[in-house]
Amino acid sequence: MLTGKRMQREAEVVAMMIGKYCRALHHPEDKLCPECEELLVYAKKRLARCPWQENKTACGQCPVHCYKPGMRRRIREVMRYAGPRMLLTNPIISVRHFLDGRRKKPLGRAGQSRT
Repeated sequence: MLTGKRMQREAEVVAMMIGKYCRALHHPEDKLCPECEELLVYAKKRLARCPWQENKTACGQCPVHCYKPGMRRRIREVMRYAGPRMLLTNPIISVRHFLDGRRKKPLGRAGQSRT
């Protein structure tokens, strides 16, 4: 379960991106295909276990690579496809996600802030 506004927002963005990707390339219905459903469950599990939680940067800039290589490849593919398209369909969410990604990388041990 995700606690905190930032983590819930991150999970919503990931779900939107995977949905957009799946509808366009795999499964044109409202339901995700099994592969994309698996990726979404995995991504939410990774977010829930993120050691930085509310202080996290975008996963792409994180010093810890918690995704398995195959899943990391899949989520990158989704983000490369859906990211630019999200700007057209969900501009506010896209800008907010972009700004979240511009946060400084966390230093020190997980769970501690930079300050």
